[in-house]
Amino acid sequence: MRLDKWLWAARFFKTRTLATDAINGGKVQVDGSRIKASREVKVGDLLAISNGEVRWEVSVKALSEKRGPAPEARLLYEESAASITARETQQAMRKYVADPAADLHGRPTKRDRRQMDRYGR
Repeated sequence: MRLDKWLWAARFFKTRTLATDAINGGKVQVDGSRIKASREVKVGDLLAISNGEVRWEVSVKALSEKRGPAPEARLLYEESAASITARETQQAMRKYVADPAADLHGRPTKRDRRQMDRYGR
């Protein structure tokens, strides 16, 4: 089975195109080496997957041609204990860090523009 199809079926990426782009961009590694999207994935392969800030280290447990519900997709792989703890600590850190753009809500209002003009003078 192709690696991009498996990543899509296991719900790591929303579309096969996104999975292919991630593989070609070096965000997915099999047994520590970069690969192509057409590479055949086998049961027992170790994958390192980066999707944005999230990173998984999983081993392939099963293959599926179809994309099913999330509980079935979780049966296709087993995540390492180190990967789980790293993701949980990263998620906890993000919870306490404020987003720099949290106060921005689209275009400035007329009042906001007047205030910016006052500061600019």
